[in-house]
Amino acid sequence: MTNGSFIGSQRNESLIEDEQGGSNHTVTAWLARIHIDLPLLIALLMTCGLGLFILYSADGQNISMVYSQAERLAVAMCVMIFVAQVPPDWLRTIGPVLYLIGTIMLVLVLLMGSHIQGAARWLNLGVVRFQPAEIMKIAVPLTVVSLFYDRPLPPSWRTLLLAFGLILLPVGLVAKQPDLGTALLIACSGFFVVYLSGMRWRVFAALLLIVVALAPLVWMHMHGYQRQRVLTFLNPGSDPTGAGYHIIQSKIAIGSGGLFGKGWLNGTQANLNFLPESSTDFIFAVYAEEMGLLGCLLLIVLYSAILFRGLWIAIRGQDSFQRLLAGSLSLTFFVYVFINIGMVIGLLPVVGVPLPLISYGGSSMVTLMAGFGVLMSVHTHRKLLAS
Repeated sequence: MTNGSFIGSQRNESLIEDEQGGSNHTVTAWLARIHIDLPLLIALLMTCGLGLFILYSADGQNISMVYSQAERLAVAMCVMIFVAQVPPDWLRTIGPVLYLIGTIMLVLVLLMGSHIQGAARWLNLGVVRFQPAEIMKIAVPLTVVSLFYDRPLPPSWRTLLLAFGLILLPVGLVAKQPDLGTALLIACSGFFVVYLSGMRWRVFAALLLIVVALAPLVWMHMHGYQRQRVLTFLNPGSDPTGAGYHIIQSKIAIGSGGLFGKGWLNGTQANLNFLPESSTDFIFAVYAEEMGLLGCLLLIVLYSAILFRGLWIAIRGQDSFQRLLAGSLSLTFFVYVFINIGMVIGLLPVVGVPLPLISYGGSSMVTLMAGFGVLMSVHTHRKLLAS
């Protein structure tokens, strides 16, 4: 270390100490001691509050549904706070163990999982029933980042092959359930780690060619209803009262909202039961009808605040593990939003991905908050190390 860098380091340390000493009695300092990032927390609470607000209307003014969602949010927030206490070094150790446990559970789901609407996605342990696939949304990026840690970046071909093997194993098991939406999110969470590690363009081009070459094979092994979803995406009007009904009614709801919307509780598509899955996958259509374009922009602003805060935390990570992990989780959150809104407005096929922090649900909410807990751990423990 040079003399100039040493002096700069001392100056930075003294500034941090002065800043912390002058704000010991502030809310920010108190939250930092329990490893909570205030800007990210505010954005999450505002988005979740907006979700409860619109869920009341989307489910026919059913207050019990709102109470149930609030309870799930409280549990998810507790999970986020708990995960935020775990130092990043511990996360690097926990990741492969969590991956192994999650993979075993995915195999058990295929062998003895609970079947709901023709899909085996749930593992019933008597006391609790949950989706093991949700674990892999966190375990996969943790494991791939742990693989890249202390290795030269960009990764070698051998490391890349091992990384893609770790990604494709749970993706294949989840797709077998079948649950293409969750499988896609797991694949994205692992791919973003590889991409952010400095993946060469020729590797990216080779992967793209492989995906194109395997497309016919994937089509052959898709279930009939999955093929129908793709065909309906290309031409929703081909079956307006059947496979195309969801997306047609969704477009009607969004278009009728106009600039300012019809007003809270005044939407017709959901209240008159024209819009299926109005409280889960298609809740954005309800929101767009009632709040209009301006309301949609507000929601997008909140999502953007969460995304950019996560990317800011990733940039300020102290090592490659923290930067890759935080970057991957932040971009995966973006994929959540992009896929749901894209399928609701007809830009993507319907794959059953909920709108994050808005749609009714428990498992995906807990997974999301656990991911934000990881982001807070990376940021707040970085501050402790700096001081």
